[in-house]
Amino acid sequence: QVQLVESGGGLVQAGGSLRLSCAASGIIFSVSPMAWYRQAPGNQREWVASITSGGATNYADSVKGRFTISRDNAKNTQYLQMSSLKPEDTAVYYCKAAVRKRLGGQFTDYWGQGTQVTVSS
Repeated sequence: QVQLVESGGGLVQAGGSLRLSCAASGIIFSVSPMAWYRQAPGNQREWVASITSGGATNYADSVKGRFTISRDNAKNTQYLQMSSLKPEDTAVYYCKAAVRKRLGGQFTDYWGQGTQVTVSS
């Protein structure tokens, strides 16, 4: 099976920084797009940022210029560097990865368990 394990969440003051990590493990041949989502209480889960295996990135307008997504393909790990954090960034952050288990196989999306990020004002 495939597991995505997140780490790095916590409590930070407004204006501060946090770095989230998400490591994929298990039966993995290759990992294609990786992404971060977040869900605040009472809200739907929303897309935050994504990165292709080649390193092309995209960001939601709400985080553009403050968050940076990156990945280490050798470790099947992605990161989210969050800076200039605001109280409205408070949410549970989830990572997602499209994983192929064998050559020629289909990609399947897997999700992490989520990590809480709380930004105090």
